[in-house]
Amino acid sequence: MTDLVSLPTAELCARAAGKRDARFGPRVTYSPKVFLPLTNLCRDVCDYCAFRRSPNDEGAHTMTPDEVRAALARGRDAGCTEALFCLGDRPEARFPSYVRELASWGFSSTVEYLVWACGAALEAGLLPHTNAGVLTRAELSRLRPVNASMGLMLESTSERLRGPGGPHRHAPDKDPEVRLAMHEDAGALRIPFTSGLLVGIGETEAERVDALRAIQASHARHGHVQEVIVQPFRAHPRTRMLRAPEPTDEAHLRAVALARLILDEDVTVQAPPNLSTDVASLLAAGINDLGGISPVTPDYINRDHAWPHIARLATACEAAGFALARRLPVHDRWRTREFVAPELFARLLDRAAA
Repeated sequence: MTDLVSLPTAELCARAAGKRDARFGPRVTYSPKVFLPLTNLCRDVCDYCAFRRSPNDEGAHTMTPDEVRAALARGRDAGCTEALFCLGDRPEARFPSYVRELASWGFSSTVEYLVWACGAALEAGLLPHTNAGVLTRAELSRLRPVNASMGLMLESTSERLRGPGGPHRHAPDKDPEVRLAMHEDAGALRIPFTSGLLVGIGETEAERVDALRAIQASHARHGHVQEVIVQPFRAHPRTRMLRAPEPTDEAHLRAVALARLILDEDVTVQAPPNLSTDVASLLAAGINDLGGISPVTPDYINRDHAWPHIARLATACEAAGFALARRLPVHDRWRTREFVAPELFARLLDRAAA
């Protein structure tokens, strides 16, 4: 493969767009979702994260079972198909008060609560996608029968970011080897999987290439990576990286194009439209998906960046020569008995037909 990093941006994006067009054509997708931040308690402290809280922090919250049911009902009534469960890494390892709260509802662990919440989503007619941070193979296996798909952002393979002064120095779960091990476990369990990069937290472009190649290598072994998110860092108030420079549009577009060129042609490349100023440029760089967009809940990870209105987004895509289409959390290529848990297969086919 040509040394992609040395290519001018225009040529890099043109190559990526050509590869995308050959596989996906003039169609870009999104998943209508309801976002459930099951808990924002987290044992890690990443310098850029505006989501994470400790129990005594302002805004610390764990959703009650009643709140979960109410959010799922709103999502169902608004026509969502996906229930995204997103939460902090292993809060029970650090916060006894959280353990007591779970016990008061009859749950012994975060994973046990997640299994119940995903079951409630299925009862409401929604398909769960869980991003709960680093999970063991046993925990992934327990969650597979109640999840259409699951995910974990690799973010970066740079060990420098975990060193002194790095944004991951207080985040044991951001060890690249640990995160890649979960990619392997998910592949061995045949879980349709989402990974991704976080662009602009101190990594170099060469390190982005390394991370993409690591994701591709895992996918080559197991065939399970259905989508890769290329997400730009955005500075948030009340974080250590409040004044850190955000990546340039060019740096983000290059990362998108690199993802399209390094990953297999069937892997979806996604960029969140609420974190970018120009959807047309993202399309020109090779994306074929805009991720989950919610009509009823904010982006709890990036609260200052509202979801775009679907009608306006569709107009922008049409102006760039693309049709915007809804999709399920499981992309078409992975909607098979190999990758869908037997408990969910008939339900998934019914939703696809609908």
